[in-house]
Amino acid sequence: MRTPTETRPVPEHVAAALDELSRALPAGRLLTDPDVLASYRTDRAPDLRAGTPAAVIRARSTGEVQQVMRTATRHRVPVVPRGAGAGLHGGSNAVDDGIVLSMEAMTSILDVDPADRLCEVEPGIMNLALKEELAVDGLWYAPDPASMAFCSIGGNVATNAGGLCCLKYGVTRDWVAGLEVVLADGRVIETGSRTIKSVAGYDLTSLIVGSEGTLGVVTRARLRIRPLPPPASTLVAFFGDLGDAGRAVVEICEGEPPALLEIMDASTIRAVEEWQRMDLDTDAAALLLMRSDVAVDRSGHVAAMEEICARHGATFVARTDDPDEGEAFLQARRLALPAVERHGVALLEDVGVPRSQVPALLASTARIAADRGTEIYSYGHAGDGNMHPTLRWDHDDADGKVRAMQAFDDILEAALALGGTVTGEHGIGLLKEKWLQREVGEDAMDVQQAIKDALDPAGILNPGKMALRLR
Repeated sequence: MRTPTETRPVPEHVAAALDELSRALPAGRLLTDPDVLASYRTDRAPDLRAGTPAAVIRARSTGEVQQVMRTATRHRVPVVPRGAGAGLHGGSNAVDDGIVLSMEAMTSILDVDPADRLCEVEPGIMNLALKEELAVDGLWYAPDPASMAFCSIGGNVATNAGGLCCLKYGVTRDWVAGLEVVLADGRVIETGSRTIKSVAGYDLTSLIVGSEGTLGVVTRARLRIRPLPPPASTLVAFFGDLGDAGRAVVEICEGEPPALLEIMDASTIRAVEEWQRMDLDTDAAALLLMRSDVAVDRSGHVAAMEEICARHGATFVARTDDPDEGEAFLQARRLALPAVERHGVALLEDVGVPRSQVPALLASTARIAADRGTEIYSYGHAGDGNMHPTLRWDHDDADGKVRAMQAFDDILEAALALGGTVTGEHGIGLLKEKWLQREVGEDAMDVQQAIKDALDPAGILNPGKMALRLR
């Protein structure tokens, strides 16, 4: 890998492609300034390999994306599609002498159809910006990653992003009705349908969602929307024992599912409180955040969750029906990662286990932290079993990094042993490339490689990601 400051000439075939694109694209689309290139090398994940691209192209239309892909295929230049760069697995990290194809300038809402409950958007629009625009008309797009203020819909589609409300409302794939996709050779395909039901051919929409830019470039997304849910009631419960909180999660999810059910351990509570002063109980071992938006017997639903928390040893339980106060509690959860990042390098896990195994995963994570002598902050979407243990070490502590990476692998092993997955919503990217075959098996990897080879025979789209073989 070249360093960001190296300025050696790019290979001749790359230079030829860039010259062709500079003449074909409108002025200002193709960028080669070294400082710009350096800013597009990585996503949010720390210490993963990244090359220095030969150019960044900020496309503004499907036609421009087609031009890029046709030229790149003809000259065999790698292309890394990129959204907002909010990813946490190195999925959009650049490769040497390639093109970073940025979709950040394609931010339009193209259509909103309340009757069919659909909207069509370009991939660069931010998740929160879309929600705010829809809310003006009383409409809602459900998936809500903690990074929703700065993650794009295109990136959400690429990773099949989840969020806090997945427990009740599902993940990105559940809300994508169709896509416009530019293939590696520049052809455009339309996937999905405007109808509620369709089984016409393979489900190409679901194939593209979560493919991390390795099969095509999404230039338009048709998303399912619905009326805004009613104002929610929020419940917060503190526990003196992390295991008790985990067991409460399991029982709560046996009944009517809450709209969300989040957990934070003691270390995470303290990190957030030290930063933002939100009056959290820093003596507690765990915090559960729950929300109910059921239309019938809301009080009964919340009371049932309160009773379960109390039965499992909650030291304090409080309810609010005030939307602003409820959002303040959720903000504490959304601040977990940046609160940890303030104190050093933070590496976010993304394991998922069956809900019944959440207490076992919490116990395993605590044991791993003690055994490896490393800091782990446990929090996540406990209601759907998708947890985000976050490892932290000092920037100049090489031994601390080694211990943290050993703990990282230990947590993945623990998740698989509990019948879980190595990634619930962030993707494989570079971070977990050695773990994908462990989870899905060699035969499944062969099938995935065959799909990649069929859609991208030259192997130029996001090469080296998702543990796929390089050409």
